Amino acid sequence: MINHINIFSLSEATWDGLTMTNTAVSQICKLMKKNPNSQGISLTIKQSGCAGFSYVITLIDKLTKEYMLFENSGAKLFVPLKVMPFIDGTEVDYVREGINQIFKFNNPKAQYACGCGESFGI
Repeated sequence: MINHINIFSLSEATWDGLTMTNTAVSQICKLMKKNPNSQGISLTIKQSGCAGFSYVITLIDKLTKEYMLFENSGAKLFVPLKVMPFIDGTEVDYVREGINQIFKFNNPKAQYACGCGESFGI
């Protein structure tokens, strides 16, 4: 017989949040300026790759209450509440790698990454 059930609510959880480096803030602001109808950038994850998950960044036009907002100097980063347990504490960076410039994610929850660096596992 169950006498007590603990219910976990994502909306009532305490989060460390996400941070953005100055270069990430600058790039997000540039993307928002080029797309004036956007509310900001959405960061989510999907099951993908050999390690389990990959990050997905898109411009977001419509907001719902399922998003958490992280804002820094005008850069708006929206994260769906359901992915916070996987990426809470992540630092979002924007770096140059060779001739490419890409967003990088320093996720303290990631236990391992695939060899190509495209996906991570928890």
